[in-house]
Amino acid sequence: MSKINITANFLLGVAGGIQFHIFKQAAKNPRKKQEKTLCGILEFAKDTVYGKEHNFAKILKAKDDEELYRLYRENVQPNNYEDLSPYIERHKQGEAGVLFPDKPALYATTSGTTKEPKWIPITKRYLNDVYGKMNKAWLYSMIRNRHGVFGGKLVSIVGKVIEGYAPDGTICGSISGFSQRDCPKFVKDLSPYPFSVYSIEDYTARYYTIMRFGIENPTSLIITANPSTIVEMQNNVNEYYDKYVEDIEKGTLNADMPIPDEIRQTFVPYLKPNPKRAAELRELKSKYGTVLPKHYWPDFQLLTTWKCGNTKIYLDKFKDSFPQQTFHQEFSYYATECRFGLVIDDTVNTILCPHMHYFEFVPEEDLEKTDNEKRFLQMHQIEQGKRYITYVTTYAGLYRYNMNDLVEVGPKYWNTPSIHLIQKVNGIVSITGEKLHEKQFIDAVRQVENEMETPLRFFIGFADLDLSAYRFYFEFADTDTKQQTAEAFAKRVDEVLKSFNQEYKAKRDSLRLKDPVTHLLKKDSFETFKAQCIAEGLRDGQFKLNLLLQDEKRHSKFRKLVKE
Repeated sequence: MSKINITANFLLGVAGGIQFHIFKQAAKNPRKKQEKTLCGILEFAKDTVYGKEHNFAKILKAKDDEELYRLYRENVQPNNYEDLSPYIERHKQGEAGVLFPDKPALYATTSGTTKEPKWIPITKRYLNDVYGKMNKAWLYSMIRNRHGVFGGKLVSIVGKVIEGYAPDGTICGSISGFSQRDCPKFVKDLSPYPFSVYSIEDYTARYYTIMRFGIENPTSLIITANPSTIVEMQNNVNEYYDKYVEDIEKGTLNADMPIPDEIRQTFVPYLKPNPKRAAELRELKSKYGTVLPKHYWPDFQLLTTWKCGNTKIYLDKFKDSFPQQTFHQEFSYYATECRFGLVIDDTVNTILCPHMHYFEFVPEEDLEKTDNEKRFLQMHQIEQGKRYITYVTTYAGLYRYNMNDLVEVGPKYWNTPSIHLIQKVNGIVSITGEKLHEKQFIDAVRQVENEMETPLRFFIGFADLDLSAYRFYFEFADTDTKQQTAEAFAKRVDEVLKSFNQEYKAKRDSLRLKDPVTHLLKKDSFETFKAQCIAEGLRDGQFKLNLLLQDEKRHSKFRKLVKE
């Protein structure tokens, strides 16, 4: 019988229950809520630099929702980050009232299309709504699925809250870190370790510390977006289990782990000899050999990670590792730029929040069209089973912002559609959340060509989901180039990509992304590939080839072009 945390369940039952009720009511009339939300955002920002340039006050004079959406489309073009970055730069320099009133409360950073990360501004209003109200409804949904979810400790893996500062002194950091920081105190108190654990730079040491404390305690909940993290956590357990037991028995934290002294000091209050638990853990290893979560956390209740898109490949890697009663809840369609809604059951479908953001959807078949040719649909117009590209407008200065995501529509919750992520589009590939851009890959290869004075005739990269690694295919100008040289070239490309993309670096350093695999291509590989495509019926004028892909059909063709 799982333990119930009466205090947590009561407080979330009240605060989270209220927000869940508001969410449910909004879902009953999404069309009206979307109109109200867009009007609210435009009213909020009408006197800003961006609002004046794009006639927000004029748009607000629309007589009905159809005219409102038409005027919005006519006055505000679809945006990528690069379109909004000049306005964000003005905010970063300390200017107020550019994209929204006042200045950002903070910035959330994520990978961009260039070497520089995106700085996504977060307003006080957005903090209150998304990291306040929505988080309470989210935590409440966990109780609805497992009443004992807060009966034990909470293990979570998040980024650092403070990773740097804007020129005007405003902090920037990870979206997961802010979410952890702003969750209710009684939830924070369930953590078996201090928040300083996320400041440990060495990933092995960080995982070691998290699991050393986690495994000592009866844990009932894990929160982490990437399921690949669960795999790495268990890999750490497999390697260091005996060290955990020794530390738990003595009340120590492995002195060999590279943890700075000032961070080590924060763990002192959590360190007490626990010979009883150490004896239990030794017995588990004696009985099972490989000790899994279902062994060391038999009362575990709920695991929340992504379950859709490319992340599905990792789910099989820990299948049957958790106790039978475990509820695996989809983390939801959630990015640095926007949290789209909530998942409330055991599916992968995120129910959109029509009262938080304004959404637009472009049908998948319109992807290659110009912005003027694309059909932009409202929430009430999208259809179950069909796929769309998502655009968002938020209270944090993103207007008609292209998420570069392909989603599929699921069943409705009341009258509001649900969606789930299929994959990134437009030259962005992601195996485990790294969001590697084609341009970054091209720039990295060109840089290494110059550094090593080793020119290429052709190159291409593919995501290998089964391997959790990228495969780099190179055709060197010197046809006598050896495999050893190609591997040195690929290793340097990998290093440059780490410097270009902070999330790629994080996934590589944490071993969630394995070393890239290098292949030497035969002479005239591109020409051969193109000829094959045209022979199969593709018109020459339609031939296009991205140089970084997640496309097994094309990948299979290049596998056949590798030198023996």
